Amino acid sequence: MITLYGFGRVHSKVVGLTRDLRVLWALEELELPYRVHGVDHPAGETRGEAYRQLNPFCQVPVLDDDGFVLTETGAILLYLAEKTGRLMPTDFQGRAQVTRWCFAALTTVELPMSQLIMVDLLGDSDPTGAQRRPGLVKYAEHHLTTLEDLLRERPYVAGEAFTVADILMTTVLREVRNAGVLEGFPRVSAYRERCEARPAWRRTLEAYEQRLGVTAGSAR
Repeated sequence: MITLYGFGRVHSKVVGLTRDLRVLWALEELELPYRVHGVDHPAGETRGEAYRQLNPFCQVPVLDDDGFVLTETGAILLYLAEKTGRLMPTDFQGRAQVTRWCFAALTTVELPMSQLIMVDLLGDSDPTGAQRRPGLVKYAEHHLTTLEDLLRERPYVAGEAFTVADILMTTVLREVRNAGVLEGFPRVSAYRERCEARPAWRRTLEAYEQRLGVTAGSAR
């Protein structure tokens, strides 16, 4: 049985943005049996020695597949795809392209997005946030322009089929869904909405909201 160490309690400002959602979505898409160990982040559970043994960076999520422990969302999603032979092409070069777009989501596109969302979350408590924000928006828009052009030619980032790369890319785009950054990119916005319309994502959010004890719809 797979055990996912995901958030059981988290600060209200980041509900719907936490990275355990990426793995939960993949598990739902793949229809794998799993259970969630809810981690109490505000209480400091991730800083305890027991959790440090699972993840030396003390981050969430952690996947435990019958004793095989794996961290980092990109690695976890690629592992699950390889384990099941789903959400990933069967040919070598096709798998390489999906891996490429997983890396692109996490190391290229997410870089300005994550900084931008932190500026917005911190607000006035970040003394340089207002000054840095326009530059971060421009940085994000540079990558979004590339995605907009790409999605003119195909429905998903790696081709015709939905893959683990789309789970990662969509959850990255969700980070700025309320920041006004996506408004000038209709294909990117439609792509995110198309991916989030999948039944597995809806199931993921419903279970996530119930586990956190938050109002239905608040994670959307």
